[in-house]
Amino acid sequence: MNTSALYEIFLQYPHICTDSRKASEDALFFALKGDKNDGNKFAGQALQKCPYAIVDDPNVAKNDHYILVDNVLETLQRLAAYHRKRLGIQIIAITGTNGKTTTKELVACVLSKKFNVCYTQGNLNNHIGVPLTLLSITKEHNFGVIEMGASHPGEIAKLCKIAAPDFGIITNVGRAHLEGFGSFNAVKETKAELYQYLHDNDGLAFVNYDNEILEDMNPPHSVVYYGTKTFTHCQGRVTDNRLFLSIDWAPSDEVITDEIGVINNSDYHIQTHLIGEYNFENVLAAVCVGYNFGISAADIKSAIEDYKPENSRSQLIKTHKGNIVLADDYNANPSSMEAALNNFAKIELPNKILMLGDMLELGEATTREHAVIVGLIEKLGFKKVCLVGRNYSNIKDAHRYNCFYDVDELTKHLGTQNITNASVLVKGSHGMHMEKVIPML
Repeated sequence: MNTSALYEIFLQYPHICTDSRKASEDALFFALKGDKNDGNKFAGQALQKCPYAIVDDPNVAKNDHYILVDNVLETLQRLAAYHRKRLGIQIIAITGTNGKTTTKELVACVLSKKFNVCYTQGNLNNHIGVPLTLLSITKEHNFGVIEMGASHPGEIAKLCKIAAPDFGIITNVGRAHLEGFGSFNAVKETKAELYQYLHDNDGLAFVNYDNEILEDMNPPHSVVYYGTKTFTHCQGRVTDNRLFLSIDWAPSDEVITDEIGVINNSDYHIQTHLIGEYNFENVLAAVCVGYNFGISAADIKSAIEDYKPENSRSQLIKTHKGNIVLADDYNANPSSMEAALNNFAKIELPNKILMLGDMLELGEATTREHAVIVGLIEKLGFKKVCLVGRNYSNIKDAHRYNCFYDVDELTKHLGTQNITNASVLVKGSHGMHMEKVIPML
């Protein structure tokens, strides 16, 4: 079946199901193959509710309710690209090593003040998540915000061909997924694929002028800059970072000195619920996008101030034991770990404790990067430190701190402790499941 014919069926049943347990009467089941499961095996179960199942195993296609294709994933991607071309709406793509999910959430909140926005839910930012997000956009939406992640070269270019963004943001470029990329330069080249797509298709990029790496990556001709410099379109500065981040900002045409002075208009002051000065560039990116699309300063302010992070991304949790937990454990790489540690060292909190899990997918750089973090911990003067995972355990200097084989060993240890009135930074790669320690605090 060709894409246009499948699209006609999709218009009748405009929801996509990839889990047979969540099948519904208005959805098409796509039998995707995963690391552990083959969706073809569950097509029959899905058809108990779904009208059609898209499969690529001829042995399961028993009747006309099975739509047999060469490759289910590629069919899903082609359908998403076909749908996107017919949407007629503006789409902004957001990628980067760190901060892309927070930036996506903030941009979506700001744009929602003026537009009906569809945006990536959670962390569905890969070769499956991007098509699913695109296929969830309906005629009622008039703006899309698509997060794009990558762990191998060429992935951003492929996602751009599917999503066809009109605008783009690269939050930053750091040392992550080195196992898949092979080198930092490969990370840069892959993230720059978004700039290349915008260049080739007359798109516009929002660029952090303070980040020299981004400028070296050749942004497209059409650029809107944000940063701390006067000649950016949106200029900002951090005004407080004792716990939650607050900033002042102003459009370039309202800045008459080299730096932002006293802002008399309170709409230009934003008090966030985000922890960490490293979130400044994420907030300012959302401000810049909103300003570019004609959203008032008052609406930008309220959108960002109303946003409260969840899912352990710069999230503050106050526990019943009187502890303050800075939960930033959804993911970790060397760049984000350094930023989190430097920020935690700066802010004024009592009885600081580190609970850090391994950083994964670093390949040959694993030992070096974990040694750098252990050195930084010593340099910053942290005394109460729990390190979790084989990677930290392999570092000789790490053994001056408390080392644990896995998070379960740490939680068992915490069960024998009575930690109260402490400030705890919890961070590690998602696969380390550091969120398990939070109930113990």
